Amino acid sequence: MARYTEAACRQCRREGTKLYLKGERCYAKDKCAFGKRPTPPGGAPKRRAKLSEYGLQLREKQKVKRIYGVLEKQFRHYFDVAEKQQGITGENLLALLETRLDNAVYRMGMGQSRKEARQLVLHGHFLVNGAKVNVASYQLKAGDVISVADKSKKSAKFKEVVESTENRAIVPWLEADLEKLSGKVIGKPSREDIDIEIAEHLIVELYSK
Repeated sequence: MARYTEAACRQCRREGTKLYLKGERCYAKDKCAFGKRPTPPGGAPKRRAKLSEYGLQLREKQKVKRIYGVLEKQFRHYFDVAEKQQGITGENLLALLETRLDNAVYRMGMGQSRKEARQLVLHGHFLVNGAKVNVASYQLKAGDVISVADKSKKSAKFKEVVESTENRAIVPWLEADLEKLSGKVIGKPSREDIDIEIAEHLIVELYSK
């Protein structure tokens, strides 16, 4: 399976903004590499060049891909699906990304970062409606129940994760019970529910050319 191998903080530096790819560590000023060195990666520190219209659109697409851990082919597929749905294409695209299983696990506080949540899903620690699902991109829908497999609940890893995320706010389209290590999708995420600074219209403009 294709995956990103770049250092997480290097991706933040490339996009010029925090992408919170390392979860709780990104909130600690003394541990965040981007906070210490926000300049673009590669060579000596340099100023960011002024971007063209195309450059702005491309960087926004790359930023969203990196936040959700999605590569180009899959991201384009999400856009094509979003374009065919009723409503605003950009908002449909974000809703599809939000309702990936790995993102929902992260949003519920059962993963410190999206990357960690994806690894936990791939290792078979989660059930959807009682059946094991180890596909990070599994598309959730309203009513789906997500839970940690019984054999995994006593794992020290989940105890560590829950302790570090217990104060994380749960998004309105999800319910979560960290004591029982379970949650439920109660609706479709709206644009207001997505707390990431994304200019999705730039992505739509890029793919519409």
